[in-house]
Amino acid sequence: MYRFAFGLVTLGIAALLLGSPSARAQSDEYVPEELIDVDIVEHLEAQVPLDLTFVDENEQEVQLGDYFKEDKPVLLTLIYFNCPMLCSLVLNGMVDSLQEVDLKPGEQYELVTVSFNPEEGPALAKLKKQNYIKDFGVAGASQSWHFLTGEEPQIKALTETIGFKYQWNEERQEFAHAAAIFVITPEGKVSRYLYGVAFEPQDVRLALLEASEGRIGNTVDRILLYCYQYDPESGSYAPVAMNIMRLGGVAVIIVLAIILVPLWLRDLRRKQHKSAEEEGTGP
Repeated sequence: MYRFAFGLVTLGIAALLLGSPSARAQSDEYVPEELIDVDIVEHLEAQVPLDLTFVDENEQEVQLGDYFKEDKPVLLTLIYFNCPMLCSLVLNGMVDSLQEVDLKPGEQYELVTVSFNPEEGPALAKLKKQNYIKDFGVAGASQSWHFLTGEEPQIKALTETIGFKYQWNEERQEFAHAAAIFVITPEGKVSRYLYGVAFEPQDVRLALLEASEGRIGNTVDRILLYCYQYDPESGSYAPVAMNIMRLGGVAVIIVLAIILVPLWLRDLRRKQHKSAEEEGTGP
């Protein structure tokens, strides 16, 4: 029992390392043998095949493209429902983050969770959805968070497009995989990878805004997106000094204009009034 628990912790820690861009680059020599082929290879701008067919939690056959519509980006998670640890940590972390993001599921983004275990079916998907919708506790989540299962060819086509590599561990009877959530544009292109099991609300929010290309959010959001850019080294969004300086310069010009233009107009009116008086008293 203790050996099994220790093995789960080891796999979890290693998977988290594999899910971090900077840590992954430094830890190849320490990766256990069973995790050598487990990785996430970023395929930014890759087109997700939207014609892939899956089955939802209500046993309805659906196409992946059914959830990509209008101007809403999609938060995609690749898990398996019987995962003993890591998958739940990823979903828990995503839910915790989204609860602090003031974007509304269904109105401004969609959520799609796909099991990469072809042995799992709609019954498990439905149970998992019920549990997470209850924990999420956000209006509209039930209609906008979709839990899908599918057959091996469809699963492979999706995971290979995303760059999500996982392996079945026969001894432990479980999958080894990394931890991340994937942000997809409304057109179905891979926009951003967010790694780990805890996600900063600001990172999730900015990733959704970025994926929507300004079609969701407000003017302040667009300004924030201009001032923050994704840093692949840290795996999060960081302020861009040059853009902040440019924005500050524009702000200074606007403030000066607000102050100086009325003074200039008042001085102009004074000169016009004085000129009119001089003309009226002339010979």
